[in-house]
Amino acid sequence: MHVLLIPGFMTDASLWDDMLPALEAVGSITHGDTTASATIADMARDILSGAPERFALIGFSMGGYVAREIARMAPGRVLALVLVATSARADTPEQTRRKAVAVKMADLKRFTGFSRPGVLISLHPDRANDEALIERVRAMSERVGGDVFQRHTQQFRETDLSRLAAVRCPTLIVAGDQDALRSCEESQELCSGISGSELVRIENSGHMIPMEQPIALARTIVPWLQEHASQK
Repeated sequence: MHVLLIPGFMTDASLWDDMLPALEAVGSITHGDTTASATIADMARDILSGAPERFALIGFSMGGYVAREIARMAPGRVLALVLVATSARADTPEQTRRKAVAVKMADLKRFTGFSRPGVLISLHPDRANDEALIERVRAMSERVGGDVFQRHTQQFRETDLSRLAAVRCPTLIVAGDQDALRSCEESQELCSGISGSELVRIENSGHMIPMEQPIALARTIVPWLQEHASQK
């Protein structure tokens, strides 16, 4: 089985590092690159152009929007879909305003990644003094860089709630129990909109589930993929 991984906003392939041994037991890994494109649809097309013929698909946060777009664009190629810490909602006016301010305030020539408060809001409160994890998240955003920060922040993220029913492959939705960026209601909306999907919550995790709780996430995803993706 091929497994295609799509990271989220200002994250890269290292997001999955702690999970790779478990995922590689399922099959070969391909990392989707979202950095060259400015819209969800363009990201989906770019990733599809270099993807295996058929694959299981795992999308994190913004990558979940991209993963659903791929599942709609190429339904015959997606064996199964896993959506981690994501949503189907559009940006609110307040989110749009905050993003515009963030781009205006950022020094893109000397971009050093997310600030400490910016990292902490994405983590479980118990991780407030986990300096190693905080630095991993910050360094990851610095590697992705200021140009991508500008490109992706200026994007207005549209809702696909009305198009969830077009996702027809087996789908698993995974949410962190203390995700300050994505609510329980958003996860439930995905589950209600995608026919036959399942919803699982990971305990003691904020938004960055693949880095905060990689073992628990792998133990959730791997058996599910082995059962559902192997049936097609």
